[in-house]
Amino acid sequence: MANALPVSPLARPLPELPPLAGVRFGATEAGIRYKGRTDLVMAEFAPGTTVAGVYTRSKCPGAPVDWCRAAMADGRARALVVNAGNANVFTGRAGFEATQANAADAARLVNCAASEVFLASTGVIGEILPYQKISAALPGLHATLSENGWADAARGIMTTDTFPKAATRTARIGSTTVRIQGIAKGSGMVAPDMATMLSFVATDAKLPAGVIQSLLTDGVNRSFNCITVDSDTSTSDMVLLFATGQADNAEITQADAPELADFRAALDSLLLELALLVIRDGEGVTKMMHITVTGATSNESAHRVAMAVANSPLVKTAVAGEDANWGRVVMAVGKCGEPANRDTLSVGIGGTWIAQNGTVVPDYDETPVVAHMKGQEIEITIDLGLANGTAQAWGCDLTHGYIDINGSYRS
Repeated sequence: MANALPVSPLARPLPELPPLAGVRFGATEAGIRYKGRTDLVMAEFAPGTTVAGVYTRSKCPGAPVDWCRAAMADGRARALVVNAGNANVFTGRAGFEATQANAADAARLVNCAASEVFLASTGVIGEILPYQKISAALPGLHATLSENGWADAARGIMTTDTFPKAATRTARIGSTTVRIQGIAKGSGMVAPDMATMLSFVATDAKLPAGVIQSLLTDGVNRSFNCITVDSDTSTSDMVLLFATGQADNAEITQADAPELADFRAALDSLLLELALLVIRDGEGVTKMMHITVTGATSNESAHRVAMAVANSPLVKTAVAGEDANWGRVVMAVGKCGEPANRDTLSVGIGGTWIAQNGTVVPDYDETPVVAHMKGQEIEITIDLGLANGTAQAWGCDLTHGYIDINGSYRS
């Protein structure tokens, strides 16, 4: 099924993904659900690699999320195993046993503790994971791991994605140049906190687990937690960041160290690029929305307003239909429960203010707004006129393609 979907019109080509010291990736066909495509990915990390993670806030998380949360305790990682096609969610004792078995399988291959193996699964909920297929495939997969395996890994973790997603950056820590590189998957069930959304990022920087955890949490809050395809939060979301320590940068002990400013900016930029690639592959997507909110009572309030607009089915269908129906934006602002005042509210689309301070702009000409709505990237600006809170969110339109994909997902 994953191969039958047309590629998103907003797709971006996979960038060149050079080797990153201390990481080897690979992918293989384990036959978990899909036929004729890779569906099992493995990475091995150099000894001493530290790890950080941010996970779904779903109250019904998958067994791999539980496993990773527990494994994070010592902040060390040597391996990653990811399967596509089966989420290992709502599978009870069998789900737990699958994680135990596959972590042990990988640990034997890389000669580490099972708690240094991180697991992720994506796909159908409520079906027992045939973990024996993973066990059988792992030895052969491990033998093929390569520093050039990034692109294969990006393809191997896809489900309803129509194109593989990756990004790469370099940054300076003091006088040392380091690389940050990541892959992601996700196209539906995408809303904070994160999405049937998996992302795996690695850096050759030498940084302690506590420092990269702080950097990752902040970066995710400005990227993956500001995107939505359909308002539905997956049971399986995670973003993991691995620091292999192969770069010989000076020792850093605090996340706010001035020497980390460039690294932080590069990581934030990479995480946002990966998050927006997920939106560009939203199920049935034809347009992307960027919502900017200013004038809110706080940044948190602005975030909730922006997400309410991005999640509104009426806003999303207006964008799909290229209808400059700004009244739907007013509706979404008013319904979300955040402080707003009709008489200070201003709304713009595509750089044109349509309404300001509660009334339509005198002599408003819809022509440039109508032209903007025909493009692929729609800008919606909201000024609440109350205080100084600001936020951004990114979403996509809602088309019949979303129904087609999700109405037949299991069949």
